[in-house]
Amino acid sequence: MAYKDEKLHEEKVFKDPVHRYVHVRDRVIWDLVGTPEFQRLRRVRQLGTSYLTFHGAEHSRFNHSLGVYEIVRRIIENFENRPYWNHEERLLCLTAALLHDLGHGPFSHSFEKVFKLDHEDYTRAIILGDTKVNAILRKVEESFPQKVADVINKTYENKLVVSLISSQIDADRMDYLQRDAYFTGVSYGHFDMERILRVMRPMEDQVVVKESGMHAVEDYIMSRYQMYWQVYFHPVTRSAEVILTKILHRAKELYENDYTFFLEPYHFTSFFKGEADLEAYLKLDEAVTLYYFQIWREEEDPILSDLCDRFVNRHLFKYVEFNPNLHMSEWMELHQLFQKAGIDPEYYLVVDSSSDLPYDFYRPGEDGERLPIHLLQPNNELKELSRKSEIVEAISGKKRTDHKLYFPKDLIEGLSNRSKTKKRIMEILYG
Repeated sequence: MAYKDEKLHEEKVFKDPVHRYVHVRDRVIWDLVGTPEFQRLRRVRQLGTSYLTFHGAEHSRFNHSLGVYEIVRRIIENFENRPYWNHEERLLCLTAALLHDLGHGPFSHSFEKVFKLDHEDYTRAIILGDTKVNAILRKVEESFPQKVADVINKTYENKLVVSLISSQIDADRMDYLQRDAYFTGVSYGHFDMERILRVMRPMEDQVVVKESGMHAVEDYIMSRYQMYWQVYFHPVTRSAEVILTKILHRAKELYENDYTFFLEPYHFTSFFKGEADLEAYLKLDEAVTLYYFQIWREEEDPILSDLCDRFVNRHLFKYVEFNPNLHMSEWMELHQLFQKAGIDPEYYLVVDSSSDLPYDFYRPGEDGERLPIHLLQPNNELKELSRKSEIVEAISGKKRTDHKLYFPKDLIEGLSNRSKTKKRIMEILYG
């Protein structure tokens, strides 16, 4: 029997708090789960610094990746023997679903921002490079790693396959909304996934939803909207991200200025130099990163030491609302006042912005690829979701943006009560 068709002697199951069970019968999938590259995802949290806001948010990219795989497995099960579905692409879909987040680094997006990296580039590098994952994929067929990479990169020729893990209603979003809601303890991310899976249908270029399932899709869209603003963009989580980002910036600056660290940060050296290869990337996870933060608490540099202590012991920055269009003169004055008070504004005065577009449809001539959600009518015609749903129409194309100003309130309060600088800083921040 060919490797791609090989089944396990007995089905393997992972107990899962969201889907109850994750089922594995394919030898290829089981072998991929056992690779060092995939096991590394156990050491990368799904929600980055959110565990400092929601104490239950300790789940990993490993959990999520298995969940996305399971949802795609169930979708495909429903698609068998339907028009437009090619059974030969079943294993490709399952593999891409399992591996779609393989390249995430420690604390994901914050880490990427500092070192100007893209986890999708590393996902492709792991799939196509000299790795255990690549060796398994090549056993399926020599071109299989490239096909998997193309699906994840959204360049695969069959857009139906791509839409299963990357669209406005895909397995990726359906898993992380429910999983993140479960582990953060909030109720916003829940929606009727069972209903959505039952009414999903394959079409030539994408997955569509029967019109009878429109209300379940509305609920899904609104769940996503609420999760972004109540969980993903929570201001306390963003405070932790600000400090995390500043720690990495400070360590990089010190390294570039030949500072002598108490412990040489050799896991970060190639990143500081902008020369990180795949081997260095795979060695770095959140356990290693937090180890350095613990060590750096004892560094002689007061800024690095203080920032690391804040992150490790959750002594975070406070925040106020900030309108960059109205407050730039106050921002400049604050910057000067912080310098006067001996508080480095480069590390202790930070504007952070978050924005989200909950749903949109394709607008010719505008940037960004937006594959809309289509409803399948009883006469087999397709209608874009916002044309049938007043709820979705109300939020379509509307980007919401939020700005916060972060600062160490304790350092400001520690200034002398007679200080005019302290008084003016408090006036600007709190009115």
